[in-house]
Amino acid sequence: MSAAELIRNAKSQGRSALTEAESKSVLKEYGVPVVAESVAATPGEAAAAAETIGFPVVLKGLGARLTHKTEQGLVRLNLRNTAEVRAAAALVAAAAGTHLEGYLIQPLVAGRREFVAGLFHDPQFGPVVMFGLGGIFTEALDDVVFRVAPLHEKQAGWMIDELRSRKLLGLFRGETAAERGALVRALVGLSRIGTELPEVTEADVNPLLVGPDGAVTAVDALIVLGGQPTALPVRPAVDPGAIARLFYPRSIALVGASGALGKWGYRIFCNIVAGGYKGPLYLVNGKGEPIAGRRAYRSVEEIPGPVDLGVVTIPAAKVAGLIPQFQAKRIKSMLLISSGFAETGAEGRRLEEELVREARQAGILILGPNTMGICNPHESLFCCGSNVRPNPGTTTIVSQSGNLGVQLLGFAEHEGVGIRAFCGSGNEAMIAIEDYMEAFEVDELTQTVVLYLESIKNGRRFFESARRVGRKKPVVLLKGGRTREGNRAAASHTGALASNIRVFEAAARQAGIVVVEQPMDLLDLSAAFSSLPLPRGNRVAVMTLGGGWGVVAADLCVENGLAIPDLSPELISRIDTILPPYWSRSNPIDLVGEVGPQVATQVIEALMAWDGCDAVIHLGILGLKVYMGEMIKSIHAVDPVMDRAFLEQIPRMLGEFETGFLAQAARLMEKHAKPVLGVNLIPDEQARTLVDIAGSPYKGVSFLTPERAVKALARMCGYRQWREREAP
Repeated sequence: MSAAELIRNAKSQGRSALTEAESKSVLKEYGVPVVAESVAATPGEAAAAAETIGFPVVLKGLGARLTHKTEQGLVRLNLRNTAEVRAAAALVAAAAGTHLEGYLIQPLVAGRREFVAGLFHDPQFGPVVMFGLGGIFTEALDDVVFRVAPLHEKQAGWMIDELRSRKLLGLFRGETAAERGALVRALVGLSRIGTELPEVTEADVNPLLVGPDGAVTAVDALIVLGGQPTALPVRPAVDPGAIARLFYPRSIALVGASGALGKWGYRIFCNIVAGGYKGPLYLVNGKGEPIAGRRAYRSVEEIPGPVDLGVVTIPAAKVAGLIPQFQAKRIKSMLLISSGFAETGAEGRRLEEELVREARQAGILILGPNTMGICNPHESLFCCGSNVRPNPGTTTIVSQSGNLGVQLLGFAEHEGVGIRAFCGSGNEAMIAIEDYMEAFEVDELTQTVVLYLESIKNGRRFFESARRVGRKKPVVLLKGGRTREGNRAAASHTGALASNIRVFEAAARQAGIVVVEQPMDLLDLSAAFSSLPLPRGNRVAVMTLGGGWGVVAADLCVENGLAIPDLSPELISRIDTILPPYWSRSNPIDLVGEVGPQVATQVIEALMAWDGCDAVIHLGILGLKVYMGEMIKSIHAVDPVMDRAFLEQIPRMLGEFETGFLAQAARLMEKHAKPVLGVNLIPDEQARTLVDIAGSPYKGVSFLTPERAVKALARMCGYRQWREREAP
């Protein structure tokens, strides 16, 4: 029977799983290599089948209700003659009881390398294929990878290559490398089952055995039937143009405006005005009393002019009462700062759902509730609960944690990272992260996307939109709720349950998202992506003022998947004319303390022109001004005859050198399309991650530690590699 017929037959019998023999029949139809076997109804038939197959054999109990057979004593191995087969059949029959429907006879397949493959349906992403190390190490080493279906053959191959234990699939202790094509076909076949057979909720192939000759064989399998996971409610997509209008209001009404220090209505008011917003700002509160010398209105309807955006800070229970007023005033957008909705529990969720229904009927779009606000530096719009004003730029930040989001904005302001827009998305009652992703796709000002997420509403839509965005611009993501405890905290924080983190991260990486582990990584990557050209490969030249830093940087590069290539003879000859004869003639290049006005510039010019590297990291070139400043203090204290005028010129000269060096690096990036990243020797309070270079599309980029520089470069390389894979 075909796979479809086997499934229909099983379901007509009220079964929730196929037998092992039926499961293997379905898998075989979809290209999974399964062991040759026979089904027997009696011990005699089992013995006869064993003779036909050839000893040694394996005998298993067969039945629709017989799962986890090994634990129940229903699997007998290494049977060497018919007498052993009959005896094993009797033992299996006694253990299985009335659930026994027959016997399965297989050859004893040799193989020490065991893997596991499978399929399951995730509530967010749909069918997901799994591949990993099997046998007794499955749970101990937890070496598994996931991919959202459908998969093509190249994607299945990349999946195999991500396994930490992939060396077992090559030549191993005298055994032939695993037949890669068979593994690829197995994973693609599981993907097809997930997309073509909706009745299949799970498929488990364990073990998927690799024999000494490299042959790949599924020796055990189970297919579970049933309904798909309950489909999540489909939320109406939000037009990207409507989202854009939220960030470009020609006029704003602040409902809940207050003159009391500490009130949200006062904080938002102060930040909008102090930020330089140029449009009319109408203040609304129940009393209509002036605030900071400005007129206030008792209701929205009293406002004399048109209003594009209503910013709301009043208590949650009163928000629904604003909908008719907004509708009458033709206000289409609401930024709902107020909390007290779904994040508080069932009653708050009911209140939020009712508000959304009324807003949709009135044609009003709500951003929030429970948000820290928005900002658009390009329009001098700083409508946030925190007093941060980063410069205009190309990095857009969306954060499901408002506090973390405005902290990132503060870091961006301090480090010189330009912001295209910021949004604390709050509970995402109407505008979900999937909507923002589709807005990023068409927003030309956004060149880098930075996300902090704790949950998603529609995994498949998020996955598909992220992949489209990633083909044009990098998406950097920090996922909250990666642990059980963090997951629970995320649910109480945002009023939504986080999906399985491993599936989420696998789907994110499959979509080209750069997944990071720490908040600072978000800022480092936004700085790097927004200020540097993408590397064409992973080969790194390291230039350092001290040998130890070079060793550390080289180790970090290799540990993060970057290569440290040997210098070419031509490059060595070129640098011989710049450095003293005792320089190392190897990568990393130790400048042996030779940092004159020309040395570092000449060496980096030579490295950037060298076709043997794709990026340059320099360490200790920047920060000399601070180092020498401290040294000058010591000289003043111990040497009264030293020329004071000369000493006072040194910091200025070093500052000019650093500025010139960064400008030259930017010009070299324009010429050679390679990124240059620096590490400060000793930073001071004026040190910034980014330094603007007049007339250049690139910036000077320097980090405080080698690991931050290397990690940023490695993630850039990974993203570039993904884009090349996705190219048509």
